[in-house]
Amino acid sequence: MGTWHKIIFGDCRDMKEIQDKTVHLVVTSPPYFNAPFDYPDLFVSYSAFLGTIRDVAKELRRVLAPGRIACFVTQDVRINGKLYPVVADLIRIMMEEGFTYRDKIIWRKPEGYIRISRRSGVLLQHPYPMYFYPDNLYEEIIILQNGEYKYPKIEVEQQNSKINIKEFDQGKWYLSVWDITNVLPRSGRLEEGIAAFPEEIPKRLIKLFTFVGETILDPFLGSGTTTKVAKELRRNSIGYEIDLELKPVILQKIGYSPHPLTDDIIEIKEREDAQKLRSALQQKVKNKNYTKNNKNQTTKQPHSHTSAHKANP
Repeated sequence: MGTWHKIIFGDCRDMKEIQDKTVHLVVTSPPYFNAPFDYPDLFVSYSAFLGTIRDVAKELRRVLAPGRIACFVTQDVRINGKLYPVVADLIRIMMEEGFTYRDKIIWRKPEGYIRISRRSGVLLQHPYPMYFYPDNLYEEIIILQNGEYKYPKIEVEQQNSKINIKEFDQGKWYLSVWDITNVLPRSGRLEEGIAAFPEEIPKRLIKLFTFVGETILDPFLGSGTTTKVAKELRRNSIGYEIDLELKPVILQKIGYSPHPLTDDIIEIKEREDAQKLRSALQQKVKNKNYTKNNKNQTTKQPHSHTSAHKANP
């Protein structure tokens, strides 16, 4: 049996293409506010970012079937030394819009890879109290539920959705900490310049919270990972992505062809509210790095009397 997949390029604050209560699982990772390595100056303010999250929460409450799950891969973000409580605010907003806070999974990345500068190095330079800044190697998977779920009697046709207990046990899915290697920022990879999560995360969530043939939604589709995994696991999917520049990346990742060799149906729609963002964001990242590097070179001039004791990780 084939599956169907809809990819809509447009603003996910309006999911008019989805009927009420027809989605069975949400797996997504919203922009991390204005994270300097991914989304510099994407939102005019933190309150504007939270306004977007609330608008999306209202739509998710409408389209998600009763009792079903919404999963957010996210993390607090530090910008210019200020830490923004993205996780706490997302949970608060979702609860205010009617969701139940069900669980939290810690996604722990390998210790050998830390994407941003090693903040703990400040203490190595200044081994005294108050110079401690830990390196971050985790993100959070927030699990929320849309009301009470009525557990059905398992019929014969649902046996193919049975969870593999060996896989569940060996992968330690039963823990609240998942050790999963992140998508490494190698030059030339398909997702270069995109904050993509590894396929293992949606694979686990889709198997744990849906039956074969049900529908997965990702309102912040990014490079298309959720759609790809849903397709492989014989689930249907809907994805929203506002950035039209990601279209070739998404189509390549999901194996789109105008002449498919399978029964899977893929529908692509471009709305008028779609934008082109990726190139501008990447240029801002380069500009910020260039400015930072120049600043660092300036501060390293010999015989400088500038204080070296003020840490700003």
